[in-house]
Amino acid sequence: MRALVVTISTRAAAGIYPDRSGPILVEGLERAGFVVDGPAIVPDGPEIESVLLSAVHEGYDVVVTTGGTGLSPTDVTPEHTAAIVARPIPGVAEAIRAAGFAAGVSTAALSRGIAGIARSTIIVNLPGSPGGVRDGLRVLEPLLPHAVEQMRGGGDHGVTS
Repeated sequence: MRALVVTISTRAAAGIYPDRSGPILVEGLERAGFVVDGPAIVPDGPEIESVLLSAVHEGYDVVVTTGGTGLSPTDVTPEHTAAIVARPIPGVAEAIRAAGFAAGVSTAALSRGIAGIARSTIIVNLPGSPGGVRDGLRVLEPLLPHAVEQMRGGGDHGVTS
């Protein structure tokens, strides 16, 4: 299983401060069994969509972004993700927000991150904070390997005989 981590931060892309969330995300996806590329660091804006489209065309099983999901005018990750997602997976984004809220972070409810499928690539948006990434990984680590298996046509779909 192949995954790409994309950190979305204009300041990190400009070298103003280091990416603290991307490496945490790489480590978590590796624990879940993925071969991980990145983190690719891109600024807020149209480059987000370009990076996501490239990842889809390159055949990544999963792309997980960190950053750009809040309420500021420059937080546009969900919009650029929605532009290429053909099939939403709303339960994943809801579970991530719920995990943050359950961890005592009431502002997790403000994350506008989405999850969905573009071709055969699962794309998930996580918040840009290290804590938000850790909360998201608690949901994603056990979930994504099964989701990839289903995308490939296998796995138990909960059907009984």
